[in-house]
Amino acid sequence: METKDLIKKSIRFHGHICPGLAIGVLAAKYLLEHGFNYSPNEEIVAVVENDNCSIDALQVLLGTTYGKGNLIHKDYGKPNYYFYNRKTKKALKLSLKKRESNDKIQSKHEKIKQLMDSKPEDIFAIDEIKFDPPGLAQIEESIACDICGESTMNSRLMFYMDSSMCIPCYKTQRK
Repeated sequence: METKDLIKKSIRFHGHICPGLAIGVLAAKYLLEHGFNYSPNEEIVAVVENDNCSIDALQVLLGTTYGKGNLIHKDYGKPNYYFYNRKTKKALKLSLKKRESNDKIQSKHEKIKQLMDSKPEDIFAIDEIKFDPPGLAQIEESIACDICGESTMNSRLMFYMDSSMCIPCYKTQRK
């Protein structure tokens, strides 16, 4: 798929064009060109270390989503992206390279154009890595919290003072 088609699809999902979305498009483009196909289930796993606009492009173009359990967010504030293909066992790390351009002078439009005119290899350090994939998403029973009564995934319940509690109630009770 051409970069312009990928960006159009991403804009429809994200709502606007911005440098972050362009970065995500280029990451997805690289993967799609190197044996990582769209993931209708959990074939591709993405671990991301930021929560910026780039993640929306990864979701719509690669099919890695929070709901399917194949998008894992680690809140480190770093532009690092890890991808694992369950079928081929191939794992890649894409890290945004430090840009040499003067960001203070460039307009948002100029940054986007510069990114979209780039090859993924120009903006990312790309490494094949070892990767310990998470298990496939599990469907679990929900149980009512003994304090608030709200349904909570069994694996997320906390046990304190002979009660099963959701995490917010557990934190309140522990104070």
